[in-house]
Amino acid sequence: MLDAVLDPVRHAVQDTARNAVSHAATSLRPALPDLPEVDLPDGAWLDLPQRGRTWVTDVPGPTPDAPAIVLLHAVGCTGQLTWFPSIPRLAERYRVVTFDQRWHGRGITSERFLISDCADDVAALVSTLDLDRPIIAGYSMGSMIAQRVWRQHPEAVGGLVLAATSGHLRSNGPERVFHAAMELGMGLTRTLSRSRMVRKAGVSAVDALDGDHTDTARWAMNQWRSTSPWTIGQAVASLGRHHSSPWLSRITVPTAVVVTTNDRVIPPSRQLEVAALIPGATIHEAACGHAGCVLEHRAFVPALLEAVHATTARMNDRRRRHG
Repeated sequence: MLDAVLDPVRHAVQDTARNAVSHAATSLRPALPDLPEVDLPDGAWLDLPQRGRTWVTDVPGPTPDAPAIVLLHAVGCTGQLTWFPSIPRLAERYRVVTFDQRWHGRGITSERFLISDCADDVAALVSTLDLDRPIIAGYSMGSMIAQRVWRQHPEAVGGLVLAATSGHLRSNGPERVFHAAMELGMGLTRTLSRSRMVRKAGVSAVDALDGDHTDTARWAMNQWRSTSPWTIGQAVASLGRHHSSPWLSRITVPTAVVVTTNDRVIPPSRQLEVAALIPGATIHEAACGHAGCVLEHRAFVPALLEAVHATTARMNDRRRRHG
């Protein structure tokens, strides 16, 4: 009886999640031939104590003491899918770590999806890998998680790089209605759907990620398919509750904001608001849209590198001043 009542709600929410990403998926396909052909880094399972197991790529820098950067991916993606155009260039100077966040790809499965839990996962990763106050860099959803990493675990953060970011996602009527509906719908279906969807999503992720890696385009589509629409709905509902604007002014670590200037998902004006609230934040413009980290990598990667280098320089200056 309960299934009969809630199944229509669950299907409606799943359809909403699919629609939320359909534009990105449609635009991705014709652009795939332009993806950079790079040597994809090998990944491995990593157990985070008392949290779960996730899939990590850890690319060493040019020297054993190279500074580290942890990359946090966008909603509906995996760590490698968001960042694979950037990793080779970053690895010229940094140790580069990325991982699948919970409910994405091969990330942790759990009773719920909250970005506060995702931030705790990042801190556990930093501790497990014994990273010394790395830069935490995030794209879109990842940038909001990066903000919360500083909020919840400031001792784990040396600097922040926030790309395609926002301090909140409910600034106007349509956004408030959308996120309120997603939060209500996902709350209604979470308990009923969890065990069923976890099994389905887990099988789907393994099937997709163990597929054909012979060319970058096919690999990218496999990565994209590894995260279920239900998962995206959970993430969107949690992101709708994100509101960091009241405390961004307290951030004390060197921070850079990469503004995707042609972004139609998170307007550049909102990204600039984040930069204005964080003391001393530098601004680095990338002439690309919201999927620019992959689809317009030629514009995005140079801006990212500039932001990371600027943040590293400020971190080094701070260390010299304070011994």
